[in-house]
Amino acid sequence: MTYEDVIPVLVVLFALVIMGPVECYALAPEQVVVVANRMAWHSCDLAEYYMKRRGIPAENLIELKAPAVEHCSRDDYEQYIASPIRAFLKKNDPEGSRFRCLVTMYGIPLRVHPPGLTPEERKRLSELERQRSSKREQIKEAGQEQDNKELEALRDAEAKINRQIDQARKVFQGAAVDSELALVREDHYSLDGWLPNKYFLGYRGKKIENMPQKALLVSRLDGPSEEIVRRIIDDSLETEREGLRGTAYFDARWPDPGDKKLTGYAFYDRAIHNTAHLVEKSKRMPVVADSQEKLFQPGQCPDAAFYCGWYSLAHYVDAFAWARGAVGFHIASSECTTLKNKGSQVWCKVMLEKGVAATIGPVAEPYVQAFPPPDLFFTLLLDGRLNLAECYALSNPFWSWQMILIGDPLYRPFKSSQRSVP
Repeated sequence: MTYEDVIPVLVVLFALVIMGPVECYALAPEQVVVVANRMAWHSCDLAEYYMKRRGIPAENLIELKAPAVEHCSRDDYEQYIASPIRAFLKKNDPEGSRFRCLVTMYGIPLRVHPPGLTPEERKRLSELERQRSSKREQIKEAGQEQDNKELEALRDAEAKINRQIDQARKVFQGAAVDSELALVREDHYSLDGWLPNKYFLGYRGKKIENMPQKALLVSRLDGPSEEIVRRIIDDSLETEREGLRGTAYFDARWPDPGDKKLTGYAFYDRAIHNTAHLVEKSKRMPVVADSQEKLFQPGQCPDAAFYCGWYSLAHYVDAFAWARGAVGFHIASSECTTLKNKGSQVWCKVMLEKGVAATIGPVAEPYVQAFPPPDLFFTLLLDGRLNLAECYALSNPFWSWQMILIGDPLYRPFKSSQRSVP
């Protein structure tokens, strides 16, 4: 999928209104399954606290015995995480109509590594690496002259071998645990790269191949400490009563290009501009939009309720004083690789430490097209009818990939004043 294939957000929202309730609509507490880890300190306590506060039935709790690490092997994922959850769902919801959402708690691993290599696969990898070394020697001998057709052909051959090496190493078969769990009901699916999400509004009306049909919504209640997770739960409920208040900050890198046909980074940058326009039009909150390459600087963003911007790789910029219940995410490649490493400055971790209630980020390189288009995500959230997990599912292009949602899946920051945005 490319960005030019995404339905413009206003068309999508119009369709949402005239079509009535969409498939992921009106998620209720009894449809939520909470997944905790007995092997991780505080995980089960936090699960019980959350379920009590949200009125989720006690029988909707799964207590795993999974490794208490942030990154786990594919074998451990299958044995200690996916298999017990699959068995619970098969026993308690064999028709797939009772439960719609999984919540992974503090203590559940963030990322599952690619599968290990068999002896035959290691042999194949060694042969490819030998071929690459040979090709690089040929490139060195060919010289660096411009318009050298032999050199160009050798470099193309090396690039092809590099792609084959990536496949042989299974580098595209690692994923966020939560993104894999969205497909835990599927009997079989390819691990080699992302798979299209059937809920994504950008796919409406399009014929999409290899789209799994048994997807669950997935959100995570996690963070650097037990206290932060409790704060996320409490802030979400309190904000629902009062409504989210504050300022929306959007940090693009280039001026708004208008209605030009764009792809890649330029498309996404314009989506940030679109988000600012739509939030401003909603009159929900004041909007501050920036189109300079430099990010918002320390102290420039008081009372921040919404945020989306880019690009500071694994280095949080302390520009924000976060309002209670704030929702935001930063577009960069490594921003949820850890939530626990004390010295890390990845954006998801530090944003949670500083006070946000919900954020989105990748556990490994996702490529820009894997991020939810912010104009779609934030506009759905503003509308007030859908909760956090549904807004994410409708704006998230892929499952079995690198992105995760952190926050209470039932959170509706504009529940107390829901109305359709313009």
